[in-house]
Amino acid sequence: MMIRPYTLIAIAACAVSATFSYRAGADSAPISEAASETVDGAAEAVFAGGCFWCVESDFDKVDGVLSTVSGYTGGRSDNPTYKTHGVDGHYEAVRVSYDPTIVTYDELVEYFWRHVDPTDAGGQFCDRGDSYRTAIFVADDAQRNIAEASKDALESSGVLGLPVVTPVEELGEFWPAETYHQDYYLKNPVRYKFYRTSCGRDRRVDQVWANATPES
Repeated sequence: MMIRPYTLIAIAACAVSATFSYRAGADSAPISEAASETVDGAAEAVFAGGCFWCVESDFDKVDGVLSTVSGYTGGRSDNPTYKTHGVDGHYEAVRVSYDPTIVTYDELVEYFWRHVDPTDAGGQFCDRGDSYRTAIFVADDAQRNIAEASKDALESSGVLGLPVVTPVEELGEFWPAETYHQDYYLKNPVRYKFYRTSCGRDRRVDQVWANATPES
């Protein structure tokens, strides 16, 4: 993820810059064939919540989630890459394959809300720009009805104190990201933890949801 220095103290910004320069040669790595496959018998959901490394990490903790794939969707071009997806209007997103007998789509939507800032229209946390915005991408009317009802309920509750700006969008083609980005938090745990902490993701989520009841 690109870090905006004005969001961090000077030392942290320099460290992050050095850390992520390591990625330059890997962003063009071929997309993993495994990442383009789906799990037999699983249902799927697609969420955009800023940095796809973080969204992937969060959903992998959910009982019933079978796999997660980082990728790009919602844009104007075919075969987007890490270098081109923002220019072409794609979001960073994650495809979640799950067992609906263990976890429901409704529950995944509620989980998604609690791990993002749904009031931020300009990105998420330190990552700014359209590709880092939040969105729920729905594959059919059933998913749309659930997502829109959940959004309306969240808005009506007033717990966030600001409008919910996350759109519910029709899911088009989902393009898996380069192999380097898949399971980044497992492959590079130290870099990932430093990035997530420096970006202020968890701190901001706690602030946004401070007035809500604890998750069940």
